[in-house]
Amino acid sequence: MSSQGSTSKLRVLIAGGGVAAMEALLALAHLAGELTELTVLAPNEELVNRPMTVREPFAYPKAQRHPLAPIVADAGAELLADELSWVDPEARTAHTKGGSERAYDALVLALGGHAVPRYEHVITIDDRHLDETLQGLVRDVEDGYAKSVAFIAPGRVAWPLPLYELALMTAGRAYDMNVELRTTLITPEDAPLAIFGSGASTAVAERLADAHVEVVCSSYAEVPTSGEVRISPGERELKVQRIVALPELYGPEVRGIPLGEHGFIRTGQHSEVLELDGVYAAGDCVDFPIKHGGLASQEADAAAEAIAARAGADVDPQPFDPEIRGMLLTDGKPLYLRANITGGHGFSSEVSDQPLWSPPSKISSKYLAPYLEAREQAGASSRP
Repeated sequence: MSSQGSTSKLRVLIAGGGVAAMEALLALAHLAGELTELTVLAPNEELVNRPMTVREPFAYPKAQRHPLAPIVADAGAELLADELSWVDPEARTAHTKGGSERAYDALVLALGGHAVPRYEHVITIDDRHLDETLQGLVRDVEDGYAKSVAFIAPGRVAWPLPLYELALMTAGRAYDMNVELRTTLITPEDAPLAIFGSGASTAVAERLADAHVEVVCSSYAEVPTSGEVRISPGERELKVQRIVALPELYGPEVRGIPLGEHGFIRTGQHSEVLELDGVYAAGDCVDFPIKHGGLASQEADAAAEAIAARAGADVDPQPFDPEIRGMLLTDGKPLYLRANITGGHGFSSEVSDQPLWSPPSKISSKYLAPYLEAREQAGASSRP
């Protein structure tokens, strides 16, 4: 693998095949398509709508999957089926696990994070195969074998919303089957989904109360044995038949890239990697404390604007100014939450049972969401 010869265009390499990578690709194609030579280095063949996988254990249709190749082709880019191994920033080359290398002028790291189970004796959520992971639990609830379930967020949690969705949908399924189920959610947050602000948190708390889900906030859980949860402070012990927990997330640890705590990549206001020139990062691999597809897209947009300006496009790069948008799935209508983020908590928050953004998708993004919606509509119109 080598550079495609001499060119006046800025050579941009995007490492990754998830939301942040595809958002950066489409943003660059729009902002500086004629000024850049775009390449995507990705180990996966499909872009999966991962936030929608929480519904799969409850007999909903599979989350949508989009082949990467057409997306990359539509952006006028080259797709390389391989995975990033390490980076030589001085030589401006990226080395792959397949043993090849690619020269770049600008590099976008959109590598995602590495999920690690926090507890033993629990079912750890993994959205790559959530259906098979939770199928047994849902069947046991439906058949009345499981009478109590605890949902646990570890002390270092990047995005707690899926835990709330699973708790609400599990409680709803028990209600639909006329099964009595004691459902408990334990979280270190001050209030349910406190990141969205007090108004939204109150609305979420009401949904949880209506579903008879007990929420234990400002608390940390340990699971010493199967079926036993110890909650602190207060030294409360909880006996349950099933336990579901979120994993902890760690960074990708790429050799040649300066790393922060837990292996995440430190970035500046324009998603530039600190201490390196021409390298940017977006998504779950960066050290921003909240990991979410919508925020990953905003980080990717900041990087794309900075790179487009570097390529000579008439662009005024805007800094990453996080606005969090969350669609809370329940056993009924979803709840739409939106807030700007400062100091780790939300402000100017909104909550509604009607969409607050368009298209009203789980992953809110400037370029990717409208692009995928257009592809889906085109596919639907072509089917008999």
